[in-house]
Amino acid sequence: MDRFDLVKESFEKKAVAAEAPEGKPSDYFGELVFDRDKMRKYLDQDSLNALLDCIDNGQALDRKTADGVAKGMKEWALEHGVTHVTHWFQPLTDTTAEKHDSLIEYDGKGGVIEHFDGKSLAQQEPDASSFPNGGIRATFEARGYTAWDPTSPVFIQGDTLCIPTVFISYTGEALDYKTPLKRSIKAVSDAALPIVRFFDDKATKVLTYLGWEQEYFLVDESLYSARPDLMITGRTLMGHNSSKNQQLDDHYFGAIPTRVAEFMRDLEIAGHKLGVPIKTRHNEVAPNQFELAPIYGECNLANDQNLMVMNLMTTIARKHGFVVLLHEKPFEGVNGSGKHNNWSLGTDTGKQLLAPGKDAKGNLMFVTFFVNVLAAVQRHNALLKATIASATNAHRLGANEAPPAIISAFLGKTMTDVLRKLLELPSDTPIEIAGKKGKSVGLVEIPEIFVDNTDRNRTSPFAFTGNRFEFRAVGSSANCAGAVTTLNSAVAEQLLMFKEAVDAELAKDKETNVAIMDALKPIIASIIDVVCFDGNGYSEEWKEEAVRRGLDIETSVPEMIKEFAKPAAVDMFTKTGVYTLSELEARNEVKWEIYCKKVQIESRVMVRMATNHICPAALEYKTKILKELALNKEVFGNIEGCESEVKVINKLNGYINDIMQKAQAMKEARKAANAITDEYQKAVAYHEIAEALFALREPIDKLEEIVDNKLWPLPKYRELLFIS
Repeated sequence: MDRFDLVKESFEKKAVAAEAPEGKPSDYFGELVFDRDKMRKYLDQDSLNALLDCIDNGQALDRKTADGVAKGMKEWALEHGVTHVTHWFQPLTDTTAEKHDSLIEYDGKGGVIEHFDGKSLAQQEPDASSFPNGGIRATFEARGYTAWDPTSPVFIQGDTLCIPTVFISYTGEALDYKTPLKRSIKAVSDAALPIVRFFDDKATKVLTYLGWEQEYFLVDESLYSARPDLMITGRTLMGHNSSKNQQLDDHYFGAIPTRVAEFMRDLEIAGHKLGVPIKTRHNEVAPNQFELAPIYGECNLANDQNLMVMNLMTTIARKHGFVVLLHEKPFEGVNGSGKHNNWSLGTDTGKQLLAPGKDAKGNLMFVTFFVNVLAAVQRHNALLKATIASATNAHRLGANEAPPAIISAFLGKTMTDVLRKLLELPSDTPIEIAGKKGKSVGLVEIPEIFVDNTDRNRTSPFAFTGNRFEFRAVGSSANCAGAVTTLNSAVAEQLLMFKEAVDAELAKDKETNVAIMDALKPIIASIIDVVCFDGNGYSEEWKEEAVRRGLDIETSVPEMIKEFAKPAAVDMFTKTGVYTLSELEARNEVKWEIYCKKVQIESRVMVRMATNHICPAALEYKTKILKELALNKEVFGNIEGCESEVKVINKLNGYINDIMQKAQAMKEARKAANAITDEYQKAVAYHEIAEALFALREPIDKLEEIVDNKLWPLPKYRELLFIS
């Protein structure tokens, strides 16, 4: 089957009928999740009380309770046809992992029974040396453990009971994303609560919230199968732009193609059954690009749900003849895909810490946390960028509505004016909402219609959007926990320092509100003209200005990753209890190693495609033209009038020679890089190879415009990017 048959087959595919929903979404929402309603139904009272105390208050569970919980879970699971159980965890691969064990055990009578106890629920042992571990576990040191996270509900996928877990080494180090995330959530709560208590003495916990927006591409499965680069690397390593792509902006928010709508419908039904509150779906800017987003939720659970949805997308798309692409830049020349992380803080008493309050006291609390978050982002702007740096996301940052590789914060005119006014007025000046009370001279006012009184800035990586910050730079394929863990840790550190500053002011016998404002003013003065930037993040002027302000502008991924091992980062992570030094060093090794391997794979694929696919096609076309010239000479005795054909042959020769030379040079560069033993130095070498991929692509893309369309061996962008 050639490329044209694949395209024809792809265009002729009919829409697959979506699964008929079983009533309203509210009727089946969470039916495959062991949530609180299921707990109340299937657990005995002692087990229920102990489990809820663990979830809500962090109390430890004993073995008796675990056995009681396991018994209830098993009863529920068997009613849903479950035959296996797995510990579902998040290794440092940006994917999830699972090892399925059957529920059967010998019954002692020659048969089997379904068995599931507290030990099986609480702990499992995967191979810790086979997952990325940064040298923490050698090949001969294989033992590692997964341990149940009771705060994230157990769920059913197919015939398997999935238990969300942390993943740690035999010696106790975190080998996953969930463990540090949970530590960082606790760190924020512990640091924020004493400050919250200045305003709300009933609060006992501060919660971290996350609302992710998942962008993705869909391509026809048959066309995908004809592109080795897509199959192996997740992106097209070559391909000339289509004459039409996103320049008319007609795809954005346009009518959703029928086949895609059916896929989305099935995905939403499956997500709702798993308790994922998927709310939004729409066409994104680039052709074949789409987005979904859930209702905002508690951070740990929201992150688990994002990973669940990513897995669902992959399997459900295949049923509709699609493949989901989560690579940040699968197609050159059109928008890439991100995963916007909407982040906020709130209390267990219902207060939102990043939303204006109902009175002066509530507004001072809002400004307090607002300013301290900005200070944390400023102090660790390079580190925050390192958390989103990867071989894949590097292709997306900096253009086509993706934020630049400079971490700054967009506040909007309203909040910028509020902060500047606070610097000018006495510290006892009330901060009120305009319209709520009568105006008085010197009042600092925040407009009542607050959520919509600021513009949006798509070039800002960290934007305030009314009651939360949107960290826009996170990549589509990434685990949200990587970025959120660092953000949480940075904010926790800043709040600890701020509390010390307030205590110092209170020791001077100041009123609490005055002490807080006196501690805030130096912070406001230090951030307002540094990390706060509302302009065009794509401009060259901003890069120069960012340097002047002291912000990090590094674009090399290997260099960005070094931030994790710098003293400021080590001090911050260890002080807040989120990472140990050995865990940080290990993660650096893992990040460099993964970067090298991804670029290495891309380089191998590109060289092989260049030599096995592209050059043979170009040579075949050259042979065809030469035959035409020979026939012309045979018939007419010369090749006069064939100047165009000769020019084409010369171009073909030039591009083929250029490709072969660059391919050979890349192979040699790869050999040299592979000989380097230090992971950082190897990553630096592979960064140069990553840059060389663009140079090798250039003559290939030019050949695509010359070679006979029937001879070109790969589906082109115009075929890949438009779903019928």
